[in-house]
Parts: sequence; C-alpha cells; structure tokens
Amino acid sequence: MTDKLIAHYQALFKEHGASAEALQWADRDTQVARFQVLAEIAPDLGSVLDFGCGLGDLLAYLRQNGFEGDYCGVDIVPEFIDAVTRLADPKARAVLDQDGGPLPKGYDYAIVSGVFNNVMDDNRGFFEDTLRRLWQAVEKGIAFNAMSTWVDYHDPGLWYVDPADVIRFCKEELKGHVTLRHDYVLREGGYPFEFAVYVSKEPVQPA
Repeated sequence: MTDKLIAHYQALFKEHGASAEALQWADRDTQVARFQVLAEIAPDLGSVLDFGCGLGDLLAYLRQNGFEGDYCGVDIVPEFIDAVTRLADPKARAVLDQDGGPLPKGYDYAIVSGVFNNVMDDNRGFFEDTLRRLWQAVEKGIAFNAMSTWVDYHDPGLWYVDPADVIRFCKEELKGHVTLRHDYVLREGGYPFEFAVYVSKEPVQPA
C-alpha cells in the first residue's frame, strides 16, 4: 500500500506542481485553516516534527506567524523531502520515512495533517501505529486531524473514524491528556466534517 500511496502523490505533484492540490487539498485556504487549528495545541510550539510534511507548507505557515524553533519534516515521498530541503531554512531538516521505524526525537510537538485520510488496507492499524511512534518520539504532545464519522455523507475514497474511539485510544493506550476539536469549519458556510485532537503529556493548563 505504501508504494501505491507514494505513486499517488508523485502523480499529483507531477500534475499540479508545488501546490496544495499536489497534496490532495482542495486549495491553499483550507490547508492553512487546518494548520491554524493544529498549531493551537500550545501557545509556544518550541520545536516541531511535521509528520507527512508534504512540501513543507506547515513550516512556511509557522514562520509567517512568528515560529522560530527547529523543524523536522517527515514524509514517504522522496520528491517532497527534496522540496523541503530546497527551502534552505537553517533550522529545518527533512527525513524520508522508509520503514516505519523510530522517528527523529527531541522535538516538542508533532503536527499531523491529512495523513490519515486516504483509504488503505489497514487504516486503523496504520493510525494507531503512527500515533505510538509519534508519542515515543516527541517531548510534549501530538496534534492531528482525521475525518469524522459524525457526518451524513462519506466519500468512499476517504477513511472516517469515530472521535470517541480516538479519544479512548489516546487516553488508554498513550496515557495522554486529550482535547477534542470538533468545532471548526474550513470555509465560510461549511460544516465540521473532520476533527482535530491534541494529546499532551502533561495536563493542559486553562487559558
């Protein structure tokens, strides 16, 4: 399945070039809307592990919003890793995820956007294994999004998961402190067909 997924994104990149569409997003605005929600896991992100980094668009978004920390992008698509490397950010690096092994360590937060969306042979296994890997790698927490089963319409090409099951896994398996965000929309007049989860290693302090 990994080879098929790599080929899928290589084809999109060849067709659309360096754009949100190459990463299977509808447009740049909805991509950035997701970044905004995920980055709200903490007022100071410290350093970031961007799992499924694509072309490094999260890094550009964070830099534009005052982030000065270290960044590491991880992806399975070699062309995407090359694109992040070409950004030539002195505090950023990119790593090809080839074997599902240990991830780079020492980063405060992992941010994961869109990685769990595509239907594959074992979505649930991939989802849980990825969160375990990230939890072992990061120092403070993980922010990720997924498609919600709490909707009336399902696209057959996308994987949907019950937010309640996700919360249960994050609390019982990861032993994390969990916040569910099912309150946001990606464009004016839209509805919340996806959700975001923050999983922190320490209790979340009230604002």
